[in-house]
Amino acid sequence: MGRVDMTKLGVVFTAERPPEELAAFAAAAETAGLDEFWLWEDCFLAGGIATSATALAATSRITVGLGVMPAVFRNPVAAAMEIATLARLHPGRFVAGLGHGVPAWMDQIGALPPRPVRALEETTLAIRRLLTGERFSTEGDHVNLRDVCLAQPPASRPPVVLGVRRPLGLRASGRSADGTILAEPSPPAYIRWARGRIEEGRASAGRTDRHCITVFVKGRIDADRGSAREVVADMLLSESVAAQLAPLQREAELAELRALGDPAKVAPLIPDDLLDQLTASGTREQVVTSLRAIAETGIDSVAFVPIGPDPGEQLRLLADTILPELRG
Repeated sequence: MGRVDMTKLGVVFTAERPPEELAAFAAAAETAGLDEFWLWEDCFLAGGIATSATALAATSRITVGLGVMPAVFRNPVAAAMEIATLARLHPGRFVAGLGHGVPAWMDQIGALPPRPVRALEETTLAIRRLLTGERFSTEGDHVNLRDVCLAQPPASRPPVVLGVRRPLGLRASGRSADGTILAEPSPPAYIRWARGRIEEGRASAGRTDRHCITVFVKGRIDADRGSAREVVADMLLSESVAAQLAPLQREAELAELRALGDPAKVAPLIPDDLLDQLTASGTREQVVTSLRAIAETGIDSVAFVPIGPDPGEQLRLLADTILPELRG
C-alpha cells in the first residue's frame, strides 16, 4: 500500500487516567515522533486547562489538543484568558476544543442551557473574537458581554474547534469554529456524512477558510481483538452514538445486536468488518488498514485512543509498528 499523506497521527490521554501519569505519557508521545497529543475534560475529573498546561510544559514540539472542554463550564472571557495564556507560553502548539457537555452532567451542576448548541456556538464565536484582541459587545441567548477585550491576546490566534456529533452541532461547527473533532466511533461513512453537514454550516456563513477535521478512533494493536469487541459492544448498546452508526445503513443488523441487551452476548457476534470500521484494532496490518480508510476520507489528523490497561505499551507499538507504515 502506498503512503497516505494525512494525516497527522496523534494519541489520546483519556480522562479517567490519573493526572500523575500525564507528563510522562506526553513526553513519550513526543519522543515517539507523533504529531499530536490529545486529552479531554470530563465532569468531576481532571481540569482540561491544567492538564493541557502540564502536557505543553512536558514537551517542546508536539501539538497539544484539548478535545474538549464543556463550553458552559466557564465564562467565555475566562476561557479565552486561559487559552490565550497557553498560546502565548507555547506558540503554535495548542488547539482549544469546546463541546456542549454531557447533558446529564451539565444538569447535575446547574449549567444546562435551554439551547446547548446555541450556547456552544455563541461561546465559540465570542472566544475567537477575544483571542484576536478585538474589543466588542454582544447580547445572545447565552453569552452577554459588554465592552470586553483581552489585554494580552496571543500573537497568533490558536485554533478553536468543536467536538460535536449530530447535524445541529456539525452545522454550528462549520459556521463558527476552525475545525471539528469527530469522537469515536467515527467510521468512514460517518466522516463523509459529517463533513457534508459541516460544509452546509460553512456555506450558510459564507466561509471559505480552512476547516480542519480530527477523528478520534479507539484502537488496540493486538491480534486478540477481545478487548476491542467489548468496547464496541458497549458502543452499540449506547444511544449516544446513533448518529455515527446511521450512515453505515446496517439498521436491521445493529437492531438484532442491540436486542440482546447484554454486552457479553453482543461482543462475540460483532462482524469483523464492522469491528474494522468502528476501531483500529488487531494485527499491525489490520490497524494500518483501518487508519488508512479513515485517512482516505481527507481528514487532517487521527487521534488513537488506546484500548486496554497498558496505554504505554500501546503507544510504543503505535510508534514502532504503525507510524512507519503510515509514513511510508
